[in-house]
Amino acid sequence: MKQIYNWGIVGLGKIAHQFALDILKTENANLWAVASRSKQKAINFADEFNVPNAYGSYNELVDCKDLDVVYIATPHSFHCENTILFLDHGIPVLCEKPLAINSRQVSQMILASRGRGVFLMEAMWTRFLPMINNMLKLIMEDTIGDVVNIKADFGFKANFNASSRLFDAKLGGGALLDVGIYPVFLSLLLLGEPNNIIAKSDFASTGVDEYCKIVFEYEDNKTAFLNCSITENTPTIAEIYGTKGMITLQSRWHESNKLTVKLLTGETRDYEFEYNGKGYNFEMIEVMKCLTNGKLESNFMSLEFSRKLINLLDKVREKTGITYPEDNISTSDISFQKIYNN
Repeated sequence: MKQIYNWGIVGLGKIAHQFALDILKTENANLWAVASRSKQKAINFADEFNVPNAYGSYNELVDCKDLDVVYIATPHSFHCENTILFLDHGIPVLCEKPLAINSRQVSQMILASRGRGVFLMEAMWTRFLPMINNMLKLIMEDTIGDVVNIKADFGFKANFNASSRLFDAKLGGGALLDVGIYPVFLSLLLLGEPNNIIAKSDFASTGVDEYCKIVFEYEDNKTAFLNCSITENTPTIAEIYGTKGMITLQSRWHESNKLTVKLLTGETRDYEFEYNGKGYNFEMIEVMKCLTNGKLESNFMSLEFSRKLINLLDKVREKTGITYPEDNISTSDISFQKIYNN
């Protein structure tokens, strides 16, 4: 691996602060530059984390000398535009989940990555946590037999603010894309794409989904029961049922370091995994390994998996009536596709 990778952060909200803290704890990673639409915000962030380069626009960041890779932490609705900006300038991208608002945008981003030959990965950090990798190992070892059912939820109570990221449709707000993506991710990881989807949502006055209940149905009567909410604190536990027993990912399961195995024989095993920081370091390490090996995407969080994930989210949205302004096809999208197809 290269001795040091210089990271840039695009968009300086809450998650960017958490990511920056983990950069400081990650070997071979250096926080080199930050960018915001507010120059003062960028300066304040840079002062807090001792970052040498601060920019008041994303266009300025693309010209930052010695920048190796960027992490995009802007609201969902800007992911596609921001990602393509950096890919077009040959800068590898780790883009926060969801990769984009809809499958059309994700296809554009994948096209840009492959067309330019520049690395791209969705920042589904849960995929790289030790808990998830050990869960997969236990399943591959047939510890709980064939997986036949999944139950997973993710809910928290947010204070209503019509102009906030969570409740503004123009910023990609709502429960499904913000936290519902985690249970959907888990079901896709373990059971693949369902044959049938049943889904229902409740909506805020701003038009975004406050709650979403989802059932995925598969062959052989396999099912996934999934819930997400931004108006209710839920247990946030994931349970994976197999023919020989079950695995429980403890709360909050998407970032937990604990899991429990309960077998039909009555045996119970508890597992705990220690790591330093929030856990974003694991996805950073994957990105840097890929870049060192000249790869354009990760084997563990591939672009095809991201495509399947957003396709599933689109199908849930179609069932529930969740819509965003970006769902309307524009002439600029058509022009973009022509450019990258030539």
